Amino acid sequence: MQYDLIRSARRSLSAQIKEGRLIVRAPITTSEREIEQFLLKHEGWIVKHMAQAQERAQATLETPTLTKEELRALTRQAKEVIPQRVAYYAPIVGVSYGTVTIRAQKSRWGSCSTRGNLSFNCLLMLAPQEVLDSIVVHELCHRKQMNHSRRFYAEVLRVCPDYYTYRKWLNRNGYLLFAKLGK
Repeated sequence: MQYDLIRSARRSLSAQIKEGRLIVRAPITTSEREIEQFLLKHEGWIVKHMAQAQERAQATLETPTLTKEELRALTRQAKEVIPQRVAYYAPIVGVSYGTVTIRAQKSRWGSCSTRGNLSFNCLLMLAPQEVLDSIVVHELCHRKQMNHSRRFYAEVLRVCPDYYTYRKWLNRNGYLLFAKLGK
């Protein structure tokens, strides 16, 4: 089994699949034998996730990218829709907010600054409305908790009880939306 090995001052072994490559992170003192045993123990997980990574890579290649005109139209639509959703949910969450910015980002759905400014990905317009709303709620809840603690997620779930369903949708399909931006 081929893998990239990264040794550091960590305490435990871990494996991840990134861009179709297996990356093993290990404590500096871990022997090759321990690493091989770890990989054998987790072989099922590795095989499954490597296959998923290959499927995703193929699907990404087959996904048509947005033209400049399509991207501009999507951004215009997002600038109309997303601020309305933010304005709708802010009183339900019980927070105020600053500016709402729309961007075409390749790896983020949204963010919230410490000043309360919100940023959202225009690609959310290609997701189901409930998914978009769950991201809006997520970012607004950061106005109360600037972290991802239990208290933060309790607040998110108070407003959006099916949040994890929508997050799962993004985990399964979001990479195809990102692929629409091209390389």
